[in-house]
Amino acid sequence: MFPGLKMIIKMLLAVTAVLFSTIAFAADGHGAAEMQMMTEPLEFTKAMAVSAIVLAVTFIGIFTETIHGMERSKFAAAGAIVMIILGQVYGFYTPELAIGAVDWNVVFLLGCMMTVVAIMIPTGGFNWMAYKMAAMSKGRLYLMLVMLGTAVTVMSLLLDNVTTVVIFGPLIILIARAQKVTPIPYLLAAALLSDTGGVATLVGDPPNLMIGSAAGINFNTFIIHMGPPVIVAWFVCLIALKFLFRKELSVTPEYSFSDEVPIKNKRLWYASLTILAAMVVLFTIHGRLGWEPWFVSAMGMTALVFMSRHVIMDKTFEHVEIALLVFFISLFMVIGGVEHSQFLMYLGQFITPFVQDDLMIAAIALMWVGAILSAMIDNIPFTAAMIPIILSLDAQGINVSPLWWALAMGVGMGGNGTHIGSTANVFIVTISERLAREENDKSLAITPMVWFKKGTPIMLLTLMTCTLIMVFFFDWFTSPVN
Repeated sequence: MFPGLKMIIKMLLAVTAVLFSTIAFAADGHGAAEMQMMTEPLEFTKAMAVSAIVLAVTFIGIFTETIHGMERSKFAAAGAIVMIILGQVYGFYTPELAIGAVDWNVVFLLGCMMTVVAIMIPTGGFNWMAYKMAAMSKGRLYLMLVMLGTAVTVMSLLLDNVTTVVIFGPLIILIARAQKVTPIPYLLAAALLSDTGGVATLVGDPPNLMIGSAAGINFNTFIIHMGPPVIVAWFVCLIALKFLFRKELSVTPEYSFSDEVPIKNKRLWYASLTILAAMVVLFTIHGRLGWEPWFVSAMGMTALVFMSRHVIMDKTFEHVEIALLVFFISLFMVIGGVEHSQFLMYLGQFITPFVQDDLMIAAIALMWVGAILSAMIDNIPFTAAMIPIILSLDAQGINVSPLWWALAMGVGMGGNGTHIGSTANVFIVTISERLAREENDKSLAITPMVWFKKGTPIMLLTLMTCTLIMVFFFDWFTSPVN
């Protein structure tokens, strides 16, 4: 059997064995002696069982969001409250520890960047950019896809992929309807390329923020290691899109975009671009200045607020995704409870031997497991669950640097696998379904089958690309992250 596949199967069996043993232990309260034998030198406890069950129920509620129709932030908040209460009962968690478990660097960074975008959108600058690119393509649809995809990728380097597709998704539909062509290739390209591009930088994707903050990886180190694989994967993605949508991209559009689309507030738009450029510079040197990334984003947000004198803050904050921030805070609290119960350390005992046997195979296995699970569910909860496990391996003296990079590549590229693999994908699917209803044309909707035919092959191609890069440049990925 191929050693990489064998490693993946072993890791999945180890995790499954731990979860089943946890459920069995909690169900009847027996078998403590047997569990102690299995978990030497760390003994399995009721606190571990309780925290694992709360974690499992919370994640099931989050993962089945599309089935029961309740927002995932509600389940995350409920899970955090239950974890704190049961943690006090069993003596492993308190409200104070829950507050300390939250990675506020991630929360503040996301909130500040969302506010910056909320101020920039009404200027009309993004509309101007999109229509300018459509006009420059001169009816060549693949060129327009490349240009829009490039813009989406560049934006994803600084903004999270959700924010990027929220900006470009509606614009793509407007451009496609004006040219009387199907928007599906461009919508899918926006989601796929935003997910791919977001992997390159510390601030490009929420899992990156979580990994960077936990591992102490600065902006420069992250982009130096993730930039080259992402560039190669980006070209692979564009080539694959041309092949997969060769029929849709071969038609002749009916509109030439000869009219200029004005920027509504040029002063604020150019001021925003200047501030974003300054933020990029500060992101690259924030380690030397002793600043966390959230402080750089807070400085940029504050400067932009003073530049936009006529912008009403109450209305601006209405466009900040508070539900997403609540989800992150609650999720950190849930994972913090599991960590304080030592269940993740217990789970790490089953994974440690595989990492010690062959670090490269373990990293590749983690990449593919992370990608597969991120495609089936969502990459944020999986990342949150893996971070403490990798940190526990680091505490044992194991070089976990390649595991951090493998996790980032896996959950980032894996999000392209299905229509629910990332929040950006869900948004793109939602607006395509709305368009299909408005036009009474089912072919305009991105269905799960459409995504499986177009998105899943791209996920597999980009993962194979990252795997080859990891194999040939493994020494580079083993260098210390801080």
